[in-house]
Amino acid sequence: MQITIRQLEIFAAIYQEGSITRAAQRIGLSQAATSQALAELENQLQRRLFDRHGRRIVGNAAGRDLLPAAIQVLDHVRDIEAGAGRSRLDFKLYASLTVGNYMLPSLIARFSRRHPDARFHLAIGNTEHVAASVRQFESDAGWIEGFVRLPDLQAIPWREDKLVIIAAPGHPLAGRRATEAALADARWVLRETGSGTRAVFEDAVKGRFALAHVPLELGGIGAIKRAVMSGAGLGCISRSAVEPELASGQLRRVYASWLDLRRQITLLVHQQKYIDRGLREFLRYCGVELPVQRQQVMHGQGPQRVQNHARILPAQQQQNKRELADLDTPIE
Repeated sequence: MQITIRQLEIFAAIYQEGSITRAAQRIGLSQAATSQALAELENQLQRRLFDRHGRRIVGNAAGRDLLPAAIQVLDHVRDIEAGAGRSRLDFKLYASLTVGNYMLPSLIARFSRRHPDARFHLAIGNTEHVAASVRQFESDAGWIEGFVRLPDLQAIPWREDKLVIIAAPGHPLAGRRATEAALADARWVLRETGSGTRAVFEDAVKGRFALAHVPLELGGIGAIKRAVMSGAGLGCISRSAVEPELASGQLRRVYASWLDLRRQITLLVHQQKYIDRGLREFLRYCGVELPVQRQQVMHGQGPQRVQNHARILPAQQQQNKRELADLDTPIE
């Protein structure tokens, strides 16, 4: 029996796409050739890797067991090719709205200036989609707002994000400290119910004041900023998303130090993900140092991936502290 790298590539594509047609389009083969390659692999292994339900194809237990090993082999091959100068750095990342739009782009841009051959694919979605993509090995790493506990994912606290209350420059509370009564009487422009940002804000104000006036619920950060600029009310969004408008004076802070508006940004990496040199270097550039992985054989269990915990580098820790500090002073 001799399994080829191409067979593993086809298998992984089918598993991740959930469709032979889409997998064939992704890897540049005909549907017939893709189906034949899968059939040959299953014959070699003498077991089915997928359950067929009409036109749907879903990975079964054998397929789930094979996927991490197949991905590791493919990642190793890409690492070898990169070391031989035959392939460029290629990263598939997934991030939540705030991280994907306001935190990662500048890091990616600076890293790309150092590595002009690097290619990034950054998808943006909610926490559930990010975690699912990393679990299926579709993404090399993911960033979410908050924390998840899944046995196959390593969740690394990356940095704290602080939400801030914002107002139009002409608002009575602009640049000032606000009391509970003042915020209770204010009109608000907030994210939709169910969003992470809305949940953090509601948890912070619970037991302090009721949100009696929320005439606008919007699904995008940009829409909230424009509505607040137009005088629709106060807003509460990530500080990283509003820094340009605060610097230009288009928006002003409203200060309420008695509210805890912090939230954790978490990096997700699959426990069985092979971290090649390129990904390790990029994550280190983001301030996260992953330990060198090794394998050991556990009695009766075969090879197991072993690693110590990741750590946040000191420079990143200092940046986290600076970003949480209040850089402007409220008017008394």
